[in-house]
Order: sequence, then C-alpha cells, then structure tokens
Amino acid sequence: GVGTGHCELIIAEREANGPFRDFHDFCERVDPGVLNKKTVEALIKAGAFDSCGHKRQGLLMVFETIVDRAIARRKEADAGVMSLFDQMVDDGGGGGPILGFDDREEIPDTEFGKAQKLAFEKEMLGLYVSDHPLFGAEDFLARRTDIGLDALGDCEDGAIKTVGGVITGLQRKWTKKGDLMGVFVLEDLRSSAETMVFPRTMTEHGHKLADDAIVLVKARIDKRDDMPKLIAMEIEVVEGVSDAATPFRLAVSASRLTPELVASLKEILLEHPGDHPVLLHLGDDKVLRLPPAYGVDAGSGLVSEIRVLLGPSALLE
Repeated sequence: GVGTGHCELIIAEREANGPFRDFHDFCERVDPGVLNKKTVEALIKAGAFDSCGHKRQGLLMVFETIVDRAIARRKEADAGVMSLFDQMVDDGGGGGPILGFDDREEIPDTEFGKAQKLAFEKEMLGLYVSDHPLFGAEDFLARRTDIGLDALGDCEDGAIKTVGGVITGLQRKWTKKGDLMGVFVLEDLRSSAETMVFPRTMTEHGHKLADDAIVLVKARIDKRDDMPKLIAMEIEVVEGVSDAATPFRLAVSASRLTPELVASLKEILLEHPGDHPVLLHLGDDKVLRLPPAYGVDAGSGLVSEIRVLLGPSALLE
C-alpha cells in the first residue's frame, strides 16, 4: 500500500530537515501526496511510527482526523490564510506549542494485542518484525512435537510426525470434484514447510485453519519433491500459550539428592506434564531450572505426590 515514490518523498524530507519528532510533525512536513489515508494506514500497521513513540492502535484511531487537519492547514497557508493559533504554535525556544493554543489531536496510548499487531505486520510487510507469534511458546511446542521443521529432511518418506508452528499464506481451493481443500505454510522459528490439507481432513479440521494461528499438526511427510512437504492428518489449534507461566518451585537440600530420589522426582514430574517450568532451589542461592521436558501441571495432583516424596517444606510459593 506504499509506493516507491511515496517512500522517496518521505526519505528526502527526513534527510533534508532531520528525523520526524512525532506523527503531527510528519503530517506537517511531508509532501501532501504522501498523506493518502490508505498509505498512512499501511505505514501505521507496519510499525513505521513506532520510533515516534506512538502506539499503533491509538494512532489508527485518530490518524484520519490528524491528516485532515494537516491538509486543511496547508491549503489555508497556500492561500495566504493564517489564524491566530497558527501564529502561536511555537514558543520560539523549541519547546513546541504554547499551553492553551495546541489544537493537535491527542493520540491514545492504547495498543493491539500481540496477535493482532503481528497479523498487521505480516499483512503489510510479508514477515514478522517486532516479535513472532511463537516467541514464548517454544518450550510448549518442544514438549508437544516430535521434531522441528528443520529436521523434516532427515525423516523417511511417508513417516508420520507431529510438528508445530504458525499458519501463514493460507489458501482454500476446490478440487476438480468440487471438494474443498487447504494449502498453507507452517512456520516455526527455524524453518517452514508447505502443508496440504486434503478434502477428508479438511472436512474435519478445516474450520480450525486461519492465518497466524498456532497449531500442532500430525502429518505424513512427503519427500517426492526437492523440499519435504506435509500432508496433514490431524490439526489442533493452540491458544493462550505462554512460557511465562508461573514457575513451580521446589527446595531440596543438595545432600538429599541421591540417585534414587532424583529418579523418583523425575518420574513424578513426567507424570504431570504441563506448561509450568520447574525451579529447583538447592540452598545457598543456587537455583536450577529443569529442562522443558519436565514442565508440569501444578493442579493435577502433583502437589500431594511431592509432599509425600520431599515433605511439605519443599514446596515454595
């Protein structure tokens, strides 16, 4: 939504007169041709004004009003019209508008949630820039998948594996028989793979598919072409995943950690899989974070078993 010509005009103004202080300054300085509302909206969604200190959602709420006022003022200036407020917009000391005479629209300090913000980035730019939908979900996916997408080439043709990632480039297509199928790219933090959802699977799981959705896919690996593809068999949408879950803390004296006790502790933790990382306090400010495979569900009867094994004092808030 932003042409090369518009970009060149923005860059030329920035190089001639310095960085833009804020969105208002941008609207007052750039060539009027840049202030096309679709162009400005695309720049906002892509994060172009983040460096000015504005939140994207707040800016989208008021940018049209700000653009309209800027264009109107510039037309008046070209016609030789100057208002009292135009004469008093700066205090002469570089401090900006004088209190009481600033008619600039206030930009709300509100922001989109992570998913919506990244969806706009992907729509505008074709890639994620400020963040990634999978950041914070790495440990969860590692526990629920067999392999990462970068390891598909090491698998045998026809092997069935569970993989995970975010859906991008979703397309729904119709077969020659008139059946609906889907094609998308499954992307994790290391690689990506084209994924086919044939009609039978589409009938059962097609309603779960959406761009930017985080999913687990049980799939058959197709290696007949140069790049391995995935033939989806089952799809599970993952929602509300965050590795920022509250840690499950245990305090155990290092002298108590016999091989037998460690084996019993491992067994209990593995019987209660979940998203809470386990931190083991060994005294003297030494804390061990157990590997992601030992993440637990603290509400599944785990506490009572830990009490039996280690004693109530081992459980920390």
